[in-house]
Amino acid sequence: MLASTTGGAWARYASIIINAQTGQVLWEKNADDRNYPASLTKMMTLYMLFDSLEKGKTRMTSQMGVSSHAAAQAPSKLGLRPGSSLRVEDAIKALVTKSANDAAVVIAEYIGGDEATFAQMMTNQARRLGMTQTTFRNASGLPNPGQMSSARDMATLSIALQRNFPQYYHYFSLRAFDYNGTVIPTHNRVLLNYPGADGLKTGFIAASGFNLAASANRNGVRLVGVVFGGKTASWRDQHMMDLLDDGFRVAGGMARRGTPVPEDDDNARKAPKVAAAPEVTKPAVVAKVEKTSTQPKANAGGQTQLPNTLKNSWGIQIGAFSSLSIAQNQAATAASRIRSQAKSVQPAVTSAKSGASTLYRARVLGLSSEQTARSACNTLKGKEKSCVIIRPGATEMAYLP
Repeated sequence: MLASTTGGAWARYASIIINAQTGQVLWEKNADDRNYPASLTKMMTLYMLFDSLEKGKTRMTSQMGVSSHAAAQAPSKLGLRPGSSLRVEDAIKALVTKSANDAAVVIAEYIGGDEATFAQMMTNQARRLGMTQTTFRNASGLPNPGQMSSARDMATLSIALQRNFPQYYHYFSLRAFDYNGTVIPTHNRVLLNYPGADGLKTGFIAASGFNLAASANRNGVRLVGVVFGGKTASWRDQHMMDLLDDGFRVAGGMARRGTPVPEDDDNARKAPKVAAAPEVTKPAVVAKVEKTSTQPKANAGGQTQLPNTLKNSWGIQIGAFSSLSIAQNQAATAASRIRSQAKSVQPAVTSAKSGASTLYRARVLGLSSEQTARSACNTLKGKEKSCVIIRPGATEMAYLP
């Protein structure tokens, strides 16, 4: 735990490094701990705006009205006046570079009508992306005790922004922008100082410490990293660069989970070193899954329809993933853990479009009743980040391992 300081308790340190192309976790520490996301929140605000642009509901040249509520937000801000307007593209640039809280609320009110409604829309979108630890209460990341996320969830969001909105992702690389004759530089020092870095977002409130989501591309390998709970901005930035260095060094193989960051150590700027490939920790063994006697039938798109015996059964869902293979492994592992109490269960992975990409939901089907499904979730508690009961018929299209 990072040391407490006068004026607010520092959040627990957390970090994660992921190969954005494969979903492979190269490093993680406390990655599922719930912390305050601070201005990393604005990545979801931008996700919602990009989605609105992609659907044709908004244009880059659209003028968004500024309310008294938006203008009254605490700094960092553009200093917008009530009754004025803000162009959509300028709002994007203001969030990415200056982390402008007034601009974030302008977006929220433009899309959601009011900030509270927009925050619920953000939370709903987070669930669709598989961000099970995240709840949003505002569009800016300003302090709110109910606004929580995790390093893993923010990495998931970072990758979703890259995959689902590649046409807009370049805005995260902005080093400065000109607003009404004033040049506003970026807060992101990793973007400025780390070779191959191409965005994302910084964040800070007293309760969270210094947070950062970063992305870098070297030799065709893209890594995404998130750090929560940095004691200073410079420590956070250096630590992220060290983690990325180690991540690129071992990007070809699974890295070993490392040792904790020393507590309250201003000199602990070097990242805990991950192991080289010969010393890797083996991934958890996935139990062999029994095949169903009823073979699924493929549709014209190459996907498979679930057999009626599974489609009309109760089930559970334990997460959503960008990789089909990861979702299959998660579903198979969960099925093996509850097979003793429900022998007929089968793993399944349902697919759903999310922008330009596909999300794969890891599910276990074949449960006989809601009570059995609840019992299965209780069995998995502590082993899975989430467990949601699926009613009969709510299985959509599916792949079966």
